[in-house]
Amino acid sequence: MCALLLSHGVAQAHETRLPLDDGKFSSEPRRGYIMPCDSRFPGGGGAHRVGEWIRNGYWDAARKPTVDGDVAWPNAAITVNVEGTRRVVHANNLPKHNSGEFPIRPGTTAYQYDRNPNRIRDQQILLTLPANPSLAENPSCVPMGMIGFALSGVPIFNALDLLGRDAPAYEIQDQCNGHPEPSGQYHYHDWSPCLTNDDADAPVGWMLDGFPILGPVDARGKAFTNADLDECHGRIGTVKIGVARWRCITIDSRASTRTRSAVFAECAFDSFAIGSCDRVI
Repeated sequence: MCALLLSHGVAQAHETRLPLDDGKFSSEPRRGYIMPCDSRFPGGGGAHRVGEWIRNGYWDAARKPTVDGDVAWPNAAITVNVEGTRRVVHANNLPKHNSGEFPIRPGTTAYQYDRNPNRIRDQQILLTLPANPSLAENPSCVPMGMIGFALSGVPIFNALDLLGRDAPAYEIQDQCNGHPEPSGQYHYHDWSPCLTNDDADAPVGWMLDGFPILGPVDARGKAFTNADLDECHGRIGTVKIGVARWRCITIDSRASTRTRSAVFAECAFDSFAIGSCDRVI
């Protein structure tokens, strides 16, 4: 059982100029597209101004500002335990790494584009996931909101803002690519540079369908590209869970999302993946 968590813009994991994925919706699995449950978006919230780093179908992550501040969360807590056939997660929604200062302060560069008024709030999270998930027979769509969580204690949301745009491109996040929504839930839309990923084959989190999440490079340090993935943005790879290694099929969210997943909930364009595997060691 494994999932591949790729950086936004798979083919350019170490580059900063990335394709803008606005409006790339599909009603069926299709490479380079997302299959949303509802392509009608309510609007509201998010960035109120389009940044200069977005131009001609691309956005430059190096030019995009981040939220000021370096706030520590000493009470952050997360535990992940296998209980029978379930993987049980307890967390308090506080990141184990420092965050920016929210609400975004007036007068800062970030405030010129995104006036996020929300505070990061302690809230109890209890997730009960299948410890040995199986693949679905048919593809299904991807919802908005939380689709997984990172071992940093942070929920992972899908890639869209409330206008259906590429959230990592438009919305202003902090130095860890996180920010809170109205209830105070701090979350990522994309790969976070603050995720610890010393072993490329070890999970950095889990999808809500029970599949583990990996980082954007393989064990040799090579970035995954679209060429490595099929029309469902999937690939075969190895995942290390505890002392065991698993041979896996991974499926990325953007092209088919849940195409072969049991309960998969969507993640960022070219940013996360899901799949299944068999123990080999």
